[in-house]
Amino acid sequence: MSGSRNQTDSSRREFLAATGTTAVSVAFAGCSSDQTGDETATEAATETDSGATETTEADSQSEEFEVSITQGTMPTTLDPHDHRDIPTDITMLQAYEGLLSRTPEGEITAMLATDWERVEPGHVRFQIRDGPTFHKTGNDLTPEDVAYTINRIVDDEVGFTSPQAGQLDGVTGAEVADGERAVDVYSDGFNPIVFSEFAIYCDIVEKAWVQDNEKSYVAQNMNGTGPFEMTDFQQNQYVEFERYDDYWQEPADVTRLTIDSASDSGVRVNQLVAGETDLVVNVPPQSFSRVEDADASVEAVGSTRVLYNAMKATVEPFSSPQFRRAMNYAIDLETIIQNALQGAGGQTGQPTLEPFFGYNDSIDPYPYDPDEAERLVEESGHAGVSIELHTPAGRYLKDLQIARSVAGMIDELPNVSCEVNQRTFSTLAGELTDSDITTGPDFYLIGWGNATFDASQTISPTLTSDGSLTSWKNEDLDQIMSDADSTTDPDEREQFLQEANQLCHDEAPWIFLNRQYSVYGVSDHIEWTARNDERIDAYAISPAQ
Repeated sequence: MSGSRNQTDSSRREFLAATGTTAVSVAFAGCSSDQTGDETATEAATETDSGATETTEADSQSEEFEVSITQGTMPTTLDPHDHRDIPTDITMLQAYEGLLSRTPEGEITAMLATDWERVEPGHVRFQIRDGPTFHKTGNDLTPEDVAYTINRIVDDEVGFTSPQAGQLDGVTGAEVADGERAVDVYSDGFNPIVFSEFAIYCDIVEKAWVQDNEKSYVAQNMNGTGPFEMTDFQQNQYVEFERYDDYWQEPADVTRLTIDSASDSGVRVNQLVAGETDLVVNVPPQSFSRVEDADASVEAVGSTRVLYNAMKATVEPFSSPQFRRAMNYAIDLETIIQNALQGAGGQTGQPTLEPFFGYNDSIDPYPYDPDEAERLVEESGHAGVSIELHTPAGRYLKDLQIARSVAGMIDELPNVSCEVNQRTFSTLAGELTDSDITTGPDFYLIGWGNATFDASQTISPTLTSDGSLTSWKNEDLDQIMSDADSTTDPDEREQFLQEANQLCHDEAPWIFLNRQYSVYGVSDHIEWTARNDERIDAYAISPAQ
């Protein structure tokens, strides 16, 4: 099954520019399941007229335009395949590129691949773009680089065990296509979401550069084909970039880019108001008016991220489904959203967000019922237990406040006590991505972003037995997800995914919390529009007019 369209694609800058949301208004950006997009290739960008490009580059390079982005945490590494968190991914995005990407509206579009097709079940092919070069070496991108990159992620024997293997779920390997500037990618079975996976994951690296350097060097340097080249990296402090003027598309407007962090939201807001940074994440609702009164505005959009409290089902008391359900009934989620988030969030009752493919609209969030929670705790046999909720601070919007609210409500039960353990995000994330489910905390707050808009890419990595961030082992769920991955019928697959969501709701491996809203503070110095996939691409930033 294959297909292509001979239409001229827009440049990266054009497809990253979206119409703006009204400042301070909190609204969901449109997104769709894009099942059709997985079956049909989108035509790549046509080369622009060389004279016009030269004029644009000359004009662009004559002006300095420096931009600073402040996140809640710093990157955990600069190795694009050795992490599973958005702050690191945002940093990678400036220098590295994938085979495909998505428009702000969610449509799959070309990047380092110019065309893509399904050759047969379990076999897809990407045509590789001619022209991109790697920053540090100046070498041209080759199909060998692409095949090596994919194998580095999914094959433990090609270097190391990548925590991103689950992000290319089902992919087993890749090889250069004979006689073509193309790469063949193979999967275990049909793999219905393979193009959706490559539209958000798999940053392409240069094979020779990675093989010629120690892993520690790759973790502290960057060598991609993207619009920005890294110039300085100070661990836990900042990453600096300069515009890559040999970029295969029109050079960026931003000439110098700095990414740093401040875990405290108040510090980030202070920096924005003082003009010390241009874009900050997770502006707390109580700071909206302060940002608006300065030379800045608030951009808010419903994200693809769900927040939850995972309960490790291999240990007591969380091995009891009655106890896990009790924890959900103990939480007044509506009050948490109204008080801690001031309405900037949505209630959840299943792993999948609306309108992702596989969302089950017959499932409601757990109601607040402390009497039922108390009864179920007694039924579980764990009355009198003490539990500890581990949480990051500053990684997600009001994460510490949400955790404290959850712990306080649980602690109000007469037969359970609960306290909060505040952790650094990098340490907590490192423990959670350990391959041994017995390590790390038993009860923790974490968020999961899913930019594929498909239920499987939340459920499989976080809840199936072999998931990279799993807290639960359930044979029924494993079988349902296996059935969903193997069917070629979209309607049948949707039913499987909805069944999986129902099972997760009923067995309650999580305390289901809120859909996170991405809330940014944006300086009037720049023009930029928030996306619902949480990506901040500086290539889409331009000077304010």
